[in-house]
Amino acid sequence: VQLQASGGGLVQAGGSLRLSCTASRRTASNNALGWFRQAPGKEREFVSGISWRGDTTSYADSVKGRFTISRDNAKNTVYLQMNSLKPEDTAAYYCAVSRYSVASSRREDFQYWGQGTRVTVSS
Repeated sequence: VQLQASGGGLVQAGGSLRLSCTASRRTASNNALGWFRQAPGKEREFVSGISWRGDTTSYADSVKGRFTISRDNAKNTVYLQMNSLKPEDTAAYYCAVSRYSVASSRREDFQYWGQGTRVTVSS
């Protein structure tokens, strides 16, 4: 499965971005999906996850209330709407496909990874 992420860019603090990630084939529609991010010099961290049906979501505490994950299985695409962005949200954002159908925050549960899209939030 190949994943193509897009939507990153440069935005001022308080602004919004919407990330998209499309999988190359329908396999991903039976699997949970997730977004992770990695800032320079830091470990890759969980941001948000969504179950295969889209009825269960999870978020890192640092983004709760600001980010919203969603998916469109007909398009093999997962989205991350990011509002009220902060400079500390600056990172490369990676989408990933889980081995399982339930949402997860554990890196080891994800088997396919996108190439990352960079988000830079200026103060």
